[in-house]
Amino acid sequence: MNRENLKTAKRIVIKIGTSSLILDNGKINLKNIDELAFTLSSLQHEGYEIILVTSGAIGVGLNVLGMTRRPSEIAQQQALAAIGQVELISLYNQIFGRYQQKVSQLLLTNDVIAFPESRKNATEALNAILGLGIIPIINENDAVSVDEMDHRTKFGDNDRLGAIVTTISDADLLIMLSDIDGLYDKNPTIFDDAQLIDSVSEITDTLMKSAGGAGSRFGTGGMTSKLEAAKIIFDANKQMVLTNGARIFEIRDIISAKKKGTYFGQ
Repeated sequence: MNRENLKTAKRIVIKIGTSSLILDNGKINLKNIDELAFTLSSLQHEGYEIILVTSGAIGVGLNVLGMTRRPSEIAQQQALAAIGQVELISLYNQIFGRYQQKVSQLLLTNDVIAFPESRKNATEALNAILGLGIIPIINENDAVSVDEMDHRTKFGDNDRLGAIVTTISDADLLIMLSDIDGLYDKNPTIFDDAQLIDSVSEITDTLMKSAGGAGSRFGTGGMTSKLEAAKIIFDANKQMVLTNGARIFEIRDIISAKKKGTYFGQ
């Protein structure tokens, strides 16, 4: 595969992280959400099939309750997720509605995907929603899916969820919106000469080791989960682009095969 294949993508999964939805002060990033809704609605109206995988339920829950710190108690995190999810999907529904685009909500847990029958049902539901011209908005059901309680129900993070949704929906492309421009050859927050990697064709052990752990070139997290998601994408013979969620308008450049972010393809 190469970037030219991006031009033929019709069914596209967009994954947006909490850092793109919540400002540093804890407030909701309405500008980003509006730009996301406009861009995805426009693409849907032009004939693309769009699926949005979103994080942010707990962050929005904190905002709703005026809290500034995420609690350590699991039950409190579950409560925040339940509260925030209502507000988040309501916000998406309102803002996408400005652009005459209907949305739906689908909450998943890992056990749904693990069992063939429920996985098939999830795929059929996605296909039916897309067939109606509606954008499915998918999040992990954090109110009931807790890793500490049951490893079978938890995806681990929404990077992995985005990759799995790409596979079960047979989408052509996953665009992962992050807080970084893409994959670098070294940590860009430390090294001024860090270079953005244009494309990756294989997730090697060396690459994985360099991406995780304290003192690594990518810091203490974040990039590891994105490379794990890329592994899933490679195994399914799909393609992915990692790019900065602060420039949502570049989604159009990506599907036009312009050099934005890091391209993952074989």
